[in-house]
Amino acid sequence: MLRKRPSDTERPPRFKGTTVARLIPNMITVASTCAGLTGIRYALEERWEFAVAAILVAALLDALDGRMARLLRATSDFGAQLDSLSDFVAFGVSPALIVWLWGLSGLGGIGWGIALFFAVCGGLRLARFNSRLDKLPPYAFNYFQGVPAPAGAAIGLLPLAIGFALGTPDIVPAWAVGIWMVCCALLMVSEVPTYSFKKFKLAPKFVLPFMVLIGLLIAGLASAPWEDLRIYAPCHYPSPAIRD
Repeated sequence: MLRKRPSDTERPPRFKGTTVARLIPNMITVASTCAGLTGIRYALEERWEFAVAAILVAALLDALDGRMARLLRATSDFGAQLDSLSDFVAFGVSPALIVWLWGLSGLGGIGWGIALFFAVCGGLRLARFNSRLDKLPPYAFNYFQGVPAPAGAAIGLLPLAIGFALGTPDIVPAWAVGIWMVCCALLMVSEVPTYSFKKFKLAPKFVLPFMVLIGLLIAGLASAPWEDLRIYAPCHYPSPAIRD
């Protein structure tokens, strides 16, 4: 005897949820947060090279999450808020604590104040960006307003990387690093247009030389990372690494 086929009204409702693919951008954002916090752990253990590398990994992941969201069509308000909170932790709080543990602690209360100033400026920069998403100036198509948080964190940690490369971490006193961190913080909250490479285009004839240059850069970073970072850095501040 043939069973009667159930009607559509008798079928159980299909499970509605979010696919794993649409969660990938948020997973990358969480990984960026974990990388930034891991940098603090390495700093507490005085493994400074790993601390800086953790922030660089967080910056790389931060560059990927937005692109993955657009590629998978998984952009959402939740993801945007999560990304901002992640940026504040990974590129505001973590670099400030790393630099304070490494050298600014030698300045006492002033050094701690500078670390707080850097972290607060990172949070203010992100809050301003979120509040102006619907009313950005015309130049925002190719430029950021002020230095982005990941770039600000990388610039703030530049004295450590240069100190690793030179092998003499106590060349520059802690007060010079403090001034450097204050300048980096002000750049993040400034209105200075900072070029964005998101719309950067290459002519077809330059694609191959560009890829060769990238390959050489990666090879150099793999063989002598801190020396190459010092060569390509825009400024040459060494590191203080002053202890109490």
